Amino acid sequence: MRIRQAAENELELLREIELAAGEAFREYGMPEVADHEPPTVEALSGFRQAGRIWTAADPDDHPVAYLLTDEVDGNVHVEQVSVHPGYARRGIGRSLIEYVAGRSVADGVPALTLTTFLEVPWNAPYYRRCGFRVLDNSELTPGLRAIRAHEAALGLDEWPRVCMCRDLP
Repeated sequence: MRIRQAAENELELLREIELAAGEAFREYGMPEVADHEPPTVEALSGFRQAGRIWTAADPDDHPVAYLLTDEVDGNVHVEQVSVHPGYARRGIGRSLIEYVAGRSVADGVPALTLTTFLEVPWNAPYYRRCGFRVLDNSELTPGLRAIRAHEAALGLDEWPRVCMCRDLP
């Protein structure tokens, strides 16, 4: 897979990838999460213009996964990782995370952060295998607290959620 910045004309496709990937939540008994709308094309365009959205493209240069980041309290915050189910379990999500980690190290960023569901196998348990650790409440930065408050307002706290961090060298 080739990792590259997303093109403007691919943003609707990235929304489709997220919707397809989200169907796994329905099968896990979380239909509300599966039904959650992905970011709009306009929102994705803003991330693209800021250089904060990467795709993994197949040999035909067709995106099959993407990773979206933001800056939160001096760290790179992984907003979203979505892999089309037809390409799942091939290490593509991990490759995207490692790519962003490498760029972050080169930029002198101290850590990657994210929020995720604690008990969903492809969420917190997966991110632990990718080198992230669960933060306790005393470790949460103001930005992470704000993200968690927003997630709670969206109803995502119906299932246990956590903030995670991967310290970078």
